Order: sequence, then structure tokens, then C-alpha cells
Amino acid sequence: MDITNILTPFLEADGKPVSGGKLAAELGVTRVSIWTRLEQLRQEGFVFEASPRIGYTLIKRPEQVHPVLLVSILKRLIATGKYKLKAPLPEIHHGEHLDSTNNEAVRRLSEGQAAPFVISAATQTMGRGRLGRIWDSRHKKNLYLSFAFRPQSLPDKIQAITLVLGLRLCAHLAEKYNIPAQIKWPNDIMCNGRKIAGILTEARIDSDQIRDIVLGIGLNVNAPSLDFPFEMRDIVTSLSQEKGEPIDINDAAADCILSILTSYEQFSERGRGSDFETLWKKYDSLAGKTVVIRPTNNKGGESTTGVVQGIDANGCLVVRDEAGTKHVFSAGEITLAK
Repeated sequence: MDITNILTPFLEADGKPVSGGKLAAELGVTRVSIWTRLEQLRQEGFVFEASPRIGYTLIKRPEQVHPVLLVSILKRLIATGKYKLKAPLPEIHHGEHLDSTNNEAVRRLSEGQAAPFVISAATQTMGRGRLGRIWDSRHKKNLYLSFAFRPQSLPDKIQAITLVLGLRLCAHLAEKYNIPAQIKWPNDIMCNGRKIAGILTEARIDSDQIRDIVLGIGLNVNAPSLDFPFEMRDIVTSLSQEKGEPIDINDAAADCILSILTSYEQFSERGRGSDFETLWKKYDSLAGKTVVIRPTNNKGGESTTGVVQGIDANGCLVVRDEAGTKHVFSAGEITLAK
């Protein structure tokens, strides 16, 4: 018996009791079998309240990503039409302890697995961010996801894909959780000046097209600041901190996955989209601010100080220095000028 068939009625009941006898009849199994499966789910972090002659009520879900629950929520969201995903839901692979979801995605792509697919992990031992930085991934209360695609497009589309999907994720978080999320070029999502999510894009490129691309996302969901290393506590935040209440991590994972998948479909069909510039201006955390930027391809280590003018048609950051000279950066390390 597929355990998603048991979980789905509880999701649809939305906190109301589900009759064990009715569920057994619908699934063609015994009530003892239903009880046995519920006991298995209890051991995995679910809490059910049993009421004689009424049924079972789901009163608590696991506090970390549960792969079966996640798939059940994804299927329900698609069935309700909340997300207009045109392709079938891709495979979702979950690991309790991975070195890196991006590494796992690359391994599967190298072995010939069909894309798209999604990798999630409860924890990572080698989580990383941009410029080789470590992404603290010890906390099961946060999200670690990677999306594998084979876009069959030109190599110069990599930056556009990263910017579009990052912007769409930022807009999703701002709207769903009613928080002041902003995007910091090129791949960080900020909230009240602190990092709430990061995006790392890695690709294998042939001479004339992208062979495959992996988009990794780390999203702080429920881990409090004290769970992070001391030197990071003043620069990171989480959804629960911003909302002032715990967030259901499986709901958050499902919404994040479908937001990225639908945004990728839209990008594949029409590129950045007619609303990209409007959304970027709305959520841009750097616009009009004075920054110091050091290009990652600048071997001399020279930095530029200037006011951010936005991004150009290629997704490059535009900065105007004190002399009025315009500088365009395709990549770089940015800090706000003091």
C-alpha cells in the first residue's frame, strides 16, 4: 500500500477527523493495516489523535522534510490548480545526509538520469555557496534543494536563468509569507538586511550549448540564529524569525519546488518575461546604494566604489563611480560602502 494514499485524505481533511474504517474501505485494506501504517508514521514524526467512533486527526507533522509527505503536498497543490505546471511532476529524491544536493544532482546527471529532477537533503556535510563559501547545512529545520535541468540553450543563458529563478523565488517568499524579501545581485535573497536564502548555479557546457545545469537553493526556514556559528548570527535570518512563528517546512518545500519548476517552464518558453524589469526594480536590494565591488575575474584585486544603477539586458550589474564613469560587472563580490 502506497503510504501517500493514507496521507492524502488527512491533507484534504485539513485538521478534521478521518474515519479509519472508511479509509480502509476506500483503499481495500483492513483497519489493522491502516493502524499499522499510522504507527509507522508516528515513528517518523507525525502525531495522530484517535477518537472512538470518529476517527484519526492529524495534529502534528514532522519538523523536517519528510519525502512522502512532501510528494503528497506537491500532488495536492498541482491538483488544486494553484501552480500551472505543464510537465509531469519530476522525481523528487531525498537524502537524510548528503555531502551536497548539487553534488548528488551532478552525479545523477553524469549517470544519465533524465532531467528535470529535484534533490533534497535533511542535512549536508559539504554545503557551499557562491565563491566557494561554506553554506552551514547542519540544521534539519532548513531547506537544501537542487534542481537539475537540461535546457539545450546557449551558454550565455546561464546568468539569465539564475537571475530569473532567483527573482521569482524572492517574489514568492515575499508574497506567500508577507515578508520584505529582496534580491541581492546576483544570487542572494535578503530580508531586513540579513540573508535568508542563497542560490548556487553550476553547469556543464559543451562548445555551443549548455549540456546540463544544476540550481542549488539553501533556504533558512526554522533554525534560530543561535543554531548558526557566532560570526554568522548577525547576518542570517529565517522565515520563522521574520514571521515570528514556526513554518511548516514541508509546505515551504513544496511551494518552493513548484515556484522554481513553473518559473523554469516560463523562462524556457519566453525568456525573462515582460514583467522582469518591473519585478527586479521592486525587489532589488542594491538599487541606488553605494557599494564596493571586487570582480571575481580581476586578478589584481582592484575594487570599484559606486552607486548601483540596476542591471543591464544581459543581467550584469551596472555601477556608476564618483567620476560618473559607468562600470558593468558580470560577476563580483559586493559589500555596502560604509
